[in-house]
Amino acid sequence: MPRSLKVRQDCIGIVKLAVRRNGFPSQQALAEELGMARSTVVNFLTGKPVDRAVFVDICDKLSLNCEEIAEFDMETPSVLGKEHEIESSRNYRDLEEADDVSTFQNSREKPSKAEAPKPVPSLHLSSLDKEDKIIESNEQLEHLSVMEAQVTDFTFYVERPPIEERCYLEILKPGCLLRIKAPWQTGKTEMMSRIIHYIEQKGYRTAVLNLRDATQEDFSNLDKFLQWFCTIVADRFELTTSVEEHWRKSIGNSKIKCRSYFEKYLLPGESPLVLALDEVDRIFSIREIASEFLGMLRTWHEDAKTRQVWRQLQLVVLHSEIYTEVDINQSPFNAGYEVMLTDFNQEQVLSLAQRYGLNFDTAKVMQLMATVGGHPYLVKEALKQIGQQDTTLEEVLQTSHTAWGIYSRHLERHWRSLQSNSELAHAFEKIVLANSPVEFNSQLNQSIAIKLNDLGLVKLSSNSIMPRYELYRHYFRDRFQNNL
Repeated sequence: MPRSLKVRQDCIGIVKLAVRRNGFPSQQALAEELGMARSTVVNFLTGKPVDRAVFVDICDKLSLNCEEIAEFDMETPSVLGKEHEIESSRNYRDLEEADDVSTFQNSREKPSKAEAPKPVPSLHLSSLDKEDKIIESNEQLEHLSVMEAQVTDFTFYVERPPIEERCYLEILKPGCLLRIKAPWQTGKTEMMSRIIHYIEQKGYRTAVLNLRDATQEDFSNLDKFLQWFCTIVADRFELTTSVEEHWRKSIGNSKIKCRSYFEKYLLPGESPLVLALDEVDRIFSIREIASEFLGMLRTWHEDAKTRQVWRQLQLVVLHSEIYTEVDINQSPFNAGYEVMLTDFNQEQVLSLAQRYGLNFDTAKVMQLMATVGGHPYLVKEALKQIGQQDTTLEEVLQTSHTAWGIYSRHLERHWRSLQSNSELAHAFEKIVLANSPVEFNSQLNQSIAIKLNDLGLVKLSSNSIMPRYELYRHYFRDRFQNNL
C-alpha cells in the first residue's frame, strides 16, 4: 500500500483557504505550529506527496477531512530524490513570497478597532456529503475566492519597534552578518521574511534556506552537506553550472570548493546577494559539520572587510541557542549584529486582538497576558480561537494548561525536549515546583539557566530564575508531580 498521500488537485483551493481560515498568516507559521519543516507543509499545500502520518496531522490541524481530499501517491521515495527536494524549496519561495509581500505592504496600516475585519466563518469540510466532494461549480468557486480575499486583506504581523528599523539599516551594509536570536515560535521566521522582502524591494538578490530541509543523508558528512548547501542556493538562481560538475573539476577540500563556487557563480552580479539561513540550530548536534560550517560563515563575514567580492554577501542567521563548541574566534555568534526578539507588550496584544475582530479592552489583554505573557504564538493562538470559534477568553484560559487545551501541542513539544536532557528537566522541575524565584547555586548554575532561557521556558534576573509564564508553571508542575 502506498506510504504517501497527496491533496487532490481539485481540493488545493480548499486546503489553502483552510490555512487562512485557521488564522495562520503564512505556511511557515503552520509549519512551526506542527513542528515540521516548511518544505513538508508546502508539499502538502501544492498537491505533492507527503508521508501518511504527516498528511493526517496537517488535516487535523486544519479541520479537514482526510478522506475527502486525499489521493494516493504511487511513487516510491527513491523516485522523488533530490530533484523533489529542490522543487519543494522553489515551491516554498513562490508561496511565501505571495504571502509576505502582502504582509509587508499592509502591516504599516494597522486597522482601527472599527475597521477590524470580522472573522470568516469556518467551513466545516468534514461534514460535506460524499457526493459533494467535487466543488467546482462557478458559484462555489466564487464564494471561496471572496472568502480568501477577505482573509488576505489584513495581516497578523505585529511590528516590535525599533527592531524592524534596525534590521533594515543593518541589512543594507555590505558584507553584513545579521543574527536573529529568539526561542521557538516567537517570530524569527516572520521577521526574516519582512527583511527579505524589504531588501528585495531594493533590488537585491535573495535566497532562503531552512536547514531542516536537509535530509539525514545530506548530514552524513561535511562534503555532502556543503554540496547540498550550494545546490539549494544555485537552484534559487537557476545557474547553468551544476554544483556536481564544479565539485568534480575543482581542487581542494569541500570548504574550498564551496567558497570557490560562491566566488565564481553566486556572488558576482549587479546586486548584492542576501542569504538567509533558518533553523541553524539543526546542525548543532552534528559536531563535525557544525564547527566547520559555522566557522566558514564567520570567515566569509570577515573576508568582506578585505575582499570586494565578499562584500556582495549579506548573511541572515536565525537561531535559538548559541553553539559553544566552536572556537570563539571562529564563531559567527559573537560577530555581526544580533537581534533578540522581545515578547509583545500590552499595546501590541491589543492591536492584534483588534485585527482578529475582537472587542478587547486593556483588562482583557491583561487577563490573557497574566497566563501567557506576550509570547507571540501563545497570544495569537488564543485570539484566533476566540475570534473564529464559539468560545470565550475565560474558557480558553481555564483549560490552557491541560492536555486538551489549545496549547497542548506546544507544551508537549517542550516536554519532549526536556525529557531528552535529564539535567535540564531536573533543574526546571525545581523551578516550577518552587513558590518563589529560585536562586542560583551549585545545583542550579547559570549555564543550565541560560539553556532553559534559550528554550524560552524561564525568565532570568541577576541572581534568580522563575518560569517564564504562568502557563508553563501550571502545566509542567502537573507533569512533574504526576510523573507523566
